[in-house]
Amino acid sequence: MIRWLIVVVLALLLMSGLTAWLRRFGFGKLPGDFEFRAFGREWQLPIASTVVLSMIATGIAALIAKWI
Repeated sequence: MIRWLIVVVLALLLMSGLTAWLRRFGFGKLPGDFEFRAFGREWQLPIASTVVLSMIATGIAALIAKWI
């Protein structure tokens, strides 16, 4: 259980650190990514970008699994 918690925390840190870099390539601005202001704050729901990044990660994991 603790391993999964560590993996999730590391993935969130990695994604938050790479957000500015990924925005240069259009992630976070795809159709299906929502940005809105509420309660004096800007909120983002990058649904489409999450799906695309998940498909890329799945493809990389499948390639690695074939080589092992």
